[in-house]
Amino acid sequence: MQLKTLLAATSVREIIGPVDRAVESIAYDSRRVQRDGLFVALRGEKSDGHDFIGQAIDKGAAVIVAERAEKNSRATAVVVENTRGAMADLAARFFNYPARKLKLAGVTGTNGKTTTTFLIKHICEKAGLRCGLLGTVRYEIGERMLPAARTTPESLDLQELLAQIRDAGCRAAAMEVSSHALAQERTRGIEWDTAVFTNLTQDHLDYHGTMENYFEAKASLFEQLARQERKKKPVAIINIDDRYGQKLVRKIAKNVSVITFGTGLNADFRASNYRMEFGGTSYQLDARGKSYLVRVPLIGRFNVANSVAAIAAANALGVSLRETVLSLAKSPQVPGRLEMVPAKRQFQVFVDYAHTPDALVNVIKTLRELEPRRLIVVFGCGGNRDREKRPLMGQAVDQNADYAIITSDNPRKEDPDKIISEVEKGFRASNFEKITDRAAAISRAIELAQPRDIVLIAGKGHENYQEFADHTVPFEDIQVARRAIESRPVEFK
Repeated sequence: MQLKTLLAATSVREIIGPVDRAVESIAYDSRRVQRDGLFVALRGEKSDGHDFIGQAIDKGAAVIVAERAEKNSRATAVVVENTRGAMADLAARFFNYPARKLKLAGVTGTNGKTTTTFLIKHICEKAGLRCGLLGTVRYEIGERMLPAARTTPESLDLQELLAQIRDAGCRAAAMEVSSHALAQERTRGIEWDTAVFTNLTQDHLDYHGTMENYFEAKASLFEQLARQERKKKPVAIINIDDRYGQKLVRKIAKNVSVITFGTGLNADFRASNYRMEFGGTSYQLDARGKSYLVRVPLIGRFNVANSVAAIAAANALGVSLRETVLSLAKSPQVPGRLEMVPAKRQFQVFVDYAHTPDALVNVIKTLRELEPRRLIVVFGCGGNRDREKRPLMGQAVDQNADYAIITSDNPRKEDPDKIISEVEKGFRASNFEKITDRAAAISRAIELAQPRDIVLIAGKGHENYQEFADHTVPFEDIQVARRAIESRPVEFK
């Protein structure tokens, strides 16, 4: 693509050098620069791309996009106000605006994003609307599945993935949208058909600082809907049971078409008469003047909310309500989201990604409805993340579980024992023990389990690694739990 054509997509302060040259690729990592490529110098938390401009030129970059002017006879310098915003604009243009060719649903919120996007994809596929998926667990592009590097990729990677989804013959896509991505403008310029707000509870305050900043980051997705200028008529789908959802409705209702969901009488999509058992959940849905009996093979009140959000989103993408309800009955298990570990024992074991106080409370309360004799919880907190939530996590388990084992999550660059000590501050009772080694903690919980007990292993869900200061090791809660169960003698009645 010609540089002059590409630059028309973004605001430029200054150009030093020729613009009559072709751009063959775009990169923000100097190690991935190709000959006749364009390099965007991003400022990050740990490094500054401006320090690698020389390396990018040596690798063959013909164009440098930066926030300060640097003359070099070998490359055209393009000076912009903000390189992150500029990269999003340039990437969308370079890949020919793939979102315009897709029915696109974005899902944001603290909890429920992964399950909701999986359900949206499932509903769309069952209705004959081939759908891609981008989120925490993996990326699905037609028949291909890729491991997810992050929940919402950098804008350049995101636009390339959307282009691949488009080129694979998909007509729709469901994607998780993280608060970090919104704060860093990774979704800038994307045109949505619908955006879903699931809820907002404490998380990521190490990055956002305050709950208000966290909320504003989430709200920016819906403000983005209001700025769309093309043919799409986007719909905001908002959880009205959540107090931040109510705040969001007040904030955007004058500028965006809003559909609410929840359990209250005022919700546009209302769930009631909820019933749960080991095999799944059923409830009554009232929407658009009709009532439906919904069955979904997922357990928990929070999965009622997730499934109603998915129904409303798929409906906004053009799938009939009747089709959405029928297809939910055969929904897939979402990896690491209240995933039952095959036990063939007189007790049950579940793995869940819950890593916030609110998510832990919701999962524990859900499992309580299965009326276990005891509920044993294995959990920890990640290192180099929001420290304020650690005692709150401990408090959530202390108040709602019968017994707990505090262990390591992903300690990263922190001392795992110190993290555990901070979690321990939330406990008032003595119904817990501390085992730093996560595999040993899981084995201990399964060793303690008696008939009719439930063991919940929380925090990592689908993750297949454990991250330490100087290394990362393979680790899957569900596999570790399976081995622990298999090594335990079978009980006899």
